[in-house]
Amino acid sequence: MLPSELAKRIRQLEIRTRKEVTDVMAGDYKSAFRGAGMEFDEVREYLPGDDVRSIDWNVTARQGRPFIKRFQEERELTVFFAVDLSASGYYGAGKSSKNDLAAELCATLAFSAVKNNDKVGLLLFTDRTELFIPPVKGTTRAMRVIREVLGFRPQGTGTDLAGAVNFLARVLKKRAVVFLISDFIGGGDYDKPLQLLAQRHDVVALQLTDDSEMTLPNAGLVEMQDAETGETILVDTASRAVRDAFAADSARRQALLTSRLQRLGVDQLPLATGHDYIRDLSAFLKRRTRRK
Repeated sequence: MLPSELAKRIRQLEIRTRKEVTDVMAGDYKSAFRGAGMEFDEVREYLPGDDVRSIDWNVTARQGRPFIKRFQEERELTVFFAVDLSASGYYGAGKSSKNDLAAELCATLAFSAVKNNDKVGLLLFTDRTELFIPPVKGTTRAMRVIREVLGFRPQGTGTDLAGAVNFLARVLKKRAVVFLISDFIGGGDYDKPLQLLAQRHDVVALQLTDDSEMTLPNAGLVEMQDAETGETILVDTASRAVRDAFAADSARRQALLTSRLQRLGVDQLPLATGHDYIRDLSAFLKRRTRRK
């Protein structure tokens, strides 16, 4: 049995995201991601202007006149969510944490996938593989994804992106759309495995952020703790020089991450807690569609 508070949150998230999928996301999602390939549709008689390379010579020989093969895009997709549940995901200066945002993203995209009859799977990871759910179709699997992202209690606190990516490379046999959902704080040297994964699959990095991670407020002496290592430092946020240095370092790290992901062939979408993620996600999917 689910705890009543968790069950309530799951139900609220289901209702809200189903409405968003119906009103906003359905067309954007379908247009932004291609199927796994092309599948045979039919044979029809050749017409002037058809590509002669499509001629079906066996049927042509039997019928005594030219026929061509027609193909259509294989629509069915495998959509996989790889969600970082390391300790830094519990952070959020406002009403919601980065993990809350991860759950909303998974719900929105999972219901979009269900609406398009796509398969949905899930990997939860920290500094280890926490949970793997293989991809299948249906609303039941989408609800399972939401429940696990919201309610799972991981054993690890750190982040091993390379380990998660290597795990995905082993278990995903067919081409898939992989949503790598993380704040990308730490994670180690994941360049080579992520580049190889992106060569075989359509990988999208949904980067979870919080505005307070980019700039410091003027709040005097503040003790800060690294959620993943437990290390604490005392920061004088009243100092303009300290605040400027923090903002500059945050901007530098963001630029480096963007450059890194571009070099590895991975699409990136930064999403901040407390912002309209549906608007940002929809705009991102429209941009992908225009590039196709």
